[in-house]
Amino acid sequence: MHPYALEEFSDAETAILRRYFTNLDGPVFALVNLPEVVKGALFARYSRSSKSLRRLFLDEFVGDLELDGDVGVDATVGLKRADELYQRIFVEYGDDSVAQLGGVHLACEQASNVLTKVLERGRLMSYLEQSTRYLAYDRRLGNGLYRFYRDHDLLESRYGARYIGEMDRMFDTYRELLPELTEWLTRRYPKADQDTDFVYRQAIRAKAFDGLRGLLPASALSNLGVYGSGQAYESLLLRMRVHPLLEVRQYCDLMFDELVKVIPSFLSRVNVPERGGVWGEYLATSARETKSWLGASSRDDTDGDGGDRVNLVGFDPRGEDRVLEAIVFAHSTMSHEGARVRVAQLSATERQELFARYVGERMNRRHRPGRAFERTDYRFEVVSDYGAFRDLQRHRLLTVEWQPLNVALGYDVPDVVVDAGLSSRYRESLERSGELYRDVAQDFPEQAQYCVALAYRVRFVLQMNAREALHVIELRSGPQGHPSYRRVAHEMYRLIRDRAGHSNIAAAMRFVDFTDTDLERLEAERAVERRRQNHP
Repeated sequence: MHPYALEEFSDAETAILRRYFTNLDGPVFALVNLPEVVKGALFARYSRSSKSLRRLFLDEFVGDLELDGDVGVDATVGLKRADELYQRIFVEYGDDSVAQLGGVHLACEQASNVLTKVLERGRLMSYLEQSTRYLAYDRRLGNGLYRFYRDHDLLESRYGARYIGEMDRMFDTYRELLPELTEWLTRRYPKADQDTDFVYRQAIRAKAFDGLRGLLPASALSNLGVYGSGQAYESLLLRMRVHPLLEVRQYCDLMFDELVKVIPSFLSRVNVPERGGVWGEYLATSARETKSWLGASSRDDTDGDGGDRVNLVGFDPRGEDRVLEAIVFAHSTMSHEGARVRVAQLSATERQELFARYVGERMNRRHRPGRAFERTDYRFEVVSDYGAFRDLQRHRLLTVEWQPLNVALGYDVPDVVVDAGLSSRYRESLERSGELYRDVAQDFPEQAQYCVALAYRVRFVLQMNAREALHVIELRSGPQGHPSYRRVAHEMYRLIRDRAGHSNIAAAMRFVDFTDTDLERLEAERAVERRRQNHP
């Protein structure tokens, strides 16, 4: 198994931790016996900290908790009565919805960037992932190793020594270029008098991290906080159990072992051969047979010269009519057919006025129109670097499908890297990544994904209704966002307005931001500093 770095705690720390975490030495563990607001705040802080969750809890949260009443509590015992109760409810009601009413906060540490995409695929869960924007990847783990996943079969193969060496070189390049880019950014963007040293330093660091994240391989390890219901975890575990990657299957077992300490009854079907076993085999067979039928005809000969692109491959030309019909239906006593006839009678001016009334005076991007905007949808095919895909993939209310990570579509070199004169070493590292991938893929097509740097492009589709499109485009076009996914958001907006011709829907997206910015995080850090100063 991958050599997960173990943490050491003093006796006093262990006495505290055992009350709130289901284990103290594994990379996967559940949070218990804590107020919901504390678990939420802990996960939020987790995404921007280089510390493990248990260390973060000890360093920054324990001092604010009342611990006296928790003495003697052990997070791993006392579940028998609860399990018996839920078993009785299942027997009496036989209702899957019962498993929707109990949830678990689960910490998933030292997971590769390939694994995190598997963990974040479900719609009915919440995730906070450690950010490459706020954390440097130049440090090694406690075991002295760089933070990347080591697949057992790959290491035992003829590629093992080369894989370790090339991964170390990729991290070395990141470590060497980081201070050089940071210094160049400091000269390029001097600190304004209005900014504190902390705000300025955070903005510069974020810009440097953003510029170099493409050097990191998909094997790079991340920490992830997950919250979900028992039913959502059951679905996730069944998919993970039949995944082709060993990392995913082994991590599934780690997760199951911790979850059954907290919600054993909700997961009772996972290990039942005629229930979870059959379910998992169905998923595996479906994927295997589909891939087998497609065979060689599914291979694309696209080269990497096309760059980033966004195509609107599916939409309803009469989508705005559908939205108007939904508006009329919900605000009248008409039948659906009556609403259709009423909309057909509207003039262009009346249609625009009705849209404007329904959208209302939006004061900020969180003021969103109602569910009538869910009546039409858009399907985008996107080619972007894997780093941008990671951010766009986490939107849970849309449908996302992505192709296996490879190097056929080429890679991106950020403008800031070029301007700083660092592009030659940046490209050299990416070329080595591509060569390693192509060689490893001959024998290990699944594990070869670990070799691919995040700067390489991936093709994926995003399908979303107009209401979700409004949310995604406004959020991801913000000036604090990474330039790579800002470009995707801008192009999606343009395609909805011009290609689909949905001008009224586009007009509702009044917080799409096209402004240019030098330090993307500067305004956001200034806002955080103002809130920090005003906090009582």
